[in-house]
Amino acid sequence: MYPSPIEKASPFKRIAYKMVLPVALFVWLLPLLAIFMTSIRPAADINTGNMFGWPSAFNLVENYTAVFTESQAASYFWNSIKVTVPTVVMALVLSCLAGYGLAIYRFKFALPLFFLFIAGNFVPFQILMVPVRDLSVRTGLYDTVTGLVLFHAAFQTGFCTLFMRNFIRGLPHELIESARIEGVGELRIFWYVVLPLVRPAIAALAVLIFTFIWNDFFWATVLTQGEASKPITAGIRALNGQFVSQWHLVSAASLMAALPPVLMFFAMQKHFIAGLTLGATKG
Repeated sequence: MYPSPIEKASPFKRIAYKMVLPVALFVWLLPLLAIFMTSIRPAADINTGNMFGWPSAFNLVENYTAVFTESQAASYFWNSIKVTVPTVVMALVLSCLAGYGLAIYRFKFALPLFFLFIAGNFVPFQILMVPVRDLSVRTGLYDTVTGLVLFHAAFQTGFCTLFMRNFIRGLPHELIESARIEGVGELRIFWYVVLPLVRPAIAALAVLIFTFIWNDFFWATVLTQGEASKPITAGIRALNGQFVSQWHLVSAASLMAALPPVLMFFAMQKHFIAGLTLGATKG
């Protein structure tokens, strides 16, 4: 049912695996390498059609410096931080509380409410574009960082609640019952008993949500118009002039925009893997 480890394969398969793996890795990284090569080319190479050849010059410092001097890239990065960090915090807080309630308490509408959270994850967000934009305009949240934070938090809470509810439900219920017998309040049980046990799951969820929000382009385009509130994913387009496409600057900005999620993943890698494998084995 499950693939056997490569260590248990025949010598021929192990050799073939070691030969094919670097090639597959290179092919997978080829687009990223092409973007990096474009980001260090001079504009003359792109204008003359030298898109895939060896660069005539290496303008690494010039191009990456121009990202900040020829656009509002610093403001875009700051907007992304102001949108992503509060959204992650709000989604985690709400989902941990909702997941705890749905996993621990038994009440009449617990299961329908849980199905409601699940159903929200299957609604294509593209069909919500017009009503969400109209709602943001009517409430005065259109083209604001606050609007992006609130709408992202609302959309991500359903998935986060599903994630946390399943992890909390897998905890030994005897721990909570023992704490209740000792007279510990529900909030203290949640804070001192449940949260420490699901810390790896919270870390894994934080990495996932941070990546989703930081890399979002759809809502950043739909819910913003001016340059003052654009995140970096939507603001990269400002590097292209009205008549001249500056693809070397766009490529440099794109790579810089991809760094924060990558750095966060490596910083939280241990907790991320532990969170995804939590409860995978018993005993």
